[in-house]
Amino acid sequence: MSALDLASAVRSGERSAVDVIDEHLARIGARDGEINAFNLVTADAAREAAAAVDAAVAAGKDPGPLAGVPIAIKDNMCTTGVATTCSSKILEGWEPPYDATVVQRVVAAGAVMVGKTNLDEFAMGSSTENSAFGPTKNPLDTTRVPGGSSGGSAAAVAADFAPLSLGSDTGGSIRQPAAFCGLVGMKPTYGAVSRYGLIAFGSSLDQIGPFSKTVAESAALLETIGGHDPLDSTSIDQPAFDLTSVLDRGVEGMRIGILRELSGGEGGVEGLSADVIARTNEAAAALEKAGATVVEVSVPSATLGLSAYYLVAPAEASSNLSRFDGVRYGLRVDAPTTGEMMTATRTAGFGPEVKRRIMLGTYALSAGYYDAFYGKALKVRTMMLQEFASVYAEVDLLLTPTAPTTAFPLGDRTADPMTMYVNDVCTIPSNLVGHPAISVPFGVGDDGLPVGVQLLGPALSEPTIYQAAVALEAAAPGEGSPS
Repeated sequence: MSALDLASAVRSGERSAVDVIDEHLARIGARDGEINAFNLVTADAAREAAAAVDAAVAAGKDPGPLAGVPIAIKDNMCTTGVATTCSSKILEGWEPPYDATVVQRVVAAGAVMVGKTNLDEFAMGSSTENSAFGPTKNPLDTTRVPGGSSGGSAAAVAADFAPLSLGSDTGGSIRQPAAFCGLVGMKPTYGAVSRYGLIAFGSSLDQIGPFSKTVAESAALLETIGGHDPLDSTSIDQPAFDLTSVLDRGVEGMRIGILRELSGGEGGVEGLSADVIARTNEAAAALEKAGATVVEVSVPSATLGLSAYYLVAPAEASSNLSRFDGVRYGLRVDAPTTGEMMTATRTAGFGPEVKRRIMLGTYALSAGYYDAFYGKALKVRTMMLQEFASVYAEVDLLLTPTAPTTAFPLGDRTADPMTMYVNDVCTIPSNLVGHPAISVPFGVGDDGLPVGVQLLGPALSEPTIYQAAVALEAAAPGEGSPS
């Protein structure tokens, strides 16, 4: 039963929210020891919240459009009185005094949080193997990664621990796990969803978005969490998107571009597997059959996205993570002086990948290197904005693979950071330019694991993206068939 069906059944009194929660908690209890999707399961609080939903229904009140729906929250979003760790030792046990805006909004809509999900420490990774609390495994094949950094949120939905979850996406951290786990994953336009209460990694890149099994569920959750938030200075001053009303409009008359540089075309990025390219081409054919015009287009600077990102994101991380110093909150390692205490705390509290990115970012921002590295990356970012704007004057949306390959084996890429970073080569451009993008499952690879294809659009084009995503969903090959 989908999240929307569950909510309808609870609102009508056909199902008890408490029973729904108990069913999902039982699944978590039975299998999460193997998957490790959750850092914390909030069973008692979930049952209490579900009972409140049932009481509202019994009193003739409407508890909201997501009434009684279990939802998992990535453990980098603040939750009042509930540990929020970013999967880092430096924040182990820290309990925020407030809720992130997105948490407030899903609770107001009647959803019930069942727990906080595992992630790559401070959202820095592409496999959820960088967590201080151990790796998350892909529920579809536990020898494989679920993707990252929102791997716990993706695994929770794929394992049926919750119909919905929230993740954050800085360079592909919603869309890539969605592709690896056979889910729908959406990164909204920068500023379309509040970042208040999201513990920052890269402030100009981070966005919160939904995981779900269907496009309709994704649309409903994005409607719930979107809209202006005065607590977030980067929030766009406009109401939440109306998405569910456009899902049946189809793609007749749309122009969709296959982005050459990210889809296996000449002069594009390397490392895309043949089966992923094949599924992307089949997705293009499906959109064309549904009434869209499909053309090949070019954004040459897209090939520079990976290089630019790994200067911009670590630079912002270097600044953002300076607040974790052992003075105000979180871990503190005692030492004779304040300086020594800070050094000891950060040494003990941060994992290897976080330390690597802090050092990369600090170096890029340092005197004598700023212009050569960070400054040049910002120029590339501007060039990408200009080139995408030119392409969107010709087409409504773009189509690419979500990830270069299907889910890879656990431990396969941890020894070589560069091979890990390449996983985000198709998703990073949308973060750098602030545009929305969605990953939709479309068949399987040669290994039988899901392949995700990605639809990209200009800023605030979410309704158009969801229209096309529904068409892809309807045309997607059945399980077990590569085409």
